Amino acid sequence: MTRSSAADLLDAVAQRLAPLQNLLFITGAGISVDSGLPTYRGVGGLYDGVEAEDGLPIEVLLSGPMFRKRPERTWKYLREIGDACRGALPNAAHRHIAALERSRERVFVLTQNVDGLHVLAGSNNVIAIHGDANSLRCTACPWTSRVRDYAELDERFTATGVPRCPECDAIIRPAVVLFEEMLPAPALQTLDTELRRGFDAVVSIGTSAQFPYIIAPVLQARAHGKLTVEINPGVSEVSGLVDFHLQLGAAEAMNGLFGPPTA
Repeated sequence: MTRSSAADLLDAVAQRLAPLQNLLFITGAGISVDSGLPTYRGVGGLYDGVEAEDGLPIEVLLSGPMFRKRPERTWKYLREIGDACRGALPNAAHRHIAALERSRERVFVLTQNVDGLHVLAGSNNVIAIHGDANSLRCTACPWTSRVRDYAELDERFTATGVPRCPECDAIIRPAVVLFEEMLPAPALQTLDTELRRGFDAVVSIGTSAQFPYIIAPVLQARAHGKLTVEINPGVSEVSGLVDFHLQLGAAEAMNGLFGPPTA
């Protein structure tokens, strides 16, 4: 695609989006690339189905059954993911979505990411379908907390390699969906409620769209004649379904559609 044709496509999408008041953004790892984070699948952090150092697939090491049986092994890789995310800040794409939430009637984000950058950018209507790595909870009592850096947990790690709750001494964990765990019911209920209300447009950003609950909103919008857009340098499961496929990075595309982001 030439620079001029890309600009023309951006202008066409921008004109279609300009009057719309009810927007759903579906975001995956690609939206956080401009924040310095690597792309990843699910909660797998730095890994994409490769063998980890322990000789097991990362999907096993970062699974619910492994956490229950050998929490120190799961925490080892959770900390590596936390180290990779250290200091990451929202980029222009995150800030644009937060600004649109303030200026339009109804804007929601359905995100696969666990990095918490949408919330940090100022978005309130965030459906974090895979949870939030910055939210911690005890596995035995109501204790919860938030951190921006897993290094804050260092003093809570015991000799066994797991952090302990300051209230009851049980193991704590991030509020993320590990492999082989169920998606959070409140997030699914919110998603269902908002999809029933409908959206004027669905914009998919930086996700491979491999899960049915990620593809479904695009299919619903398409079935009702609503605008569908994908922002993704590559090709995903929805690339052939959307009205417009902008093969650009998230920040570049959102700047092209909405201008410089507001603070």
